[in-house]
Amino acid sequence: MNDLIEALLIFAKYGNPTFPTHCEHDALYISAEISPYSMSFDDRVRVEKLGFFVSKEYGEPIFKSYKFGGC
Repeated sequence: MNDLIEALLIFAKYGNPTFPTHCEHDALYISAEISPYSMSFDDRVRVEKLGFFVSKEYGEPIFKSYKFGGC
């Protein structure tokens, strides 16, 4: 739980989307409004260590995690 909270606090530094997350097929997605390319290098490395990675499966790069997803 602490890893998820820390990651969300980092994502919150880069925006406050109306719908910040989406879950499907056992994966948690972070809103595309929070671009991986807008994040500092250190924050991006930290969220990757916390369980998120950049996915381009829907065209735009977005953060995705199998660690926290489950629907």
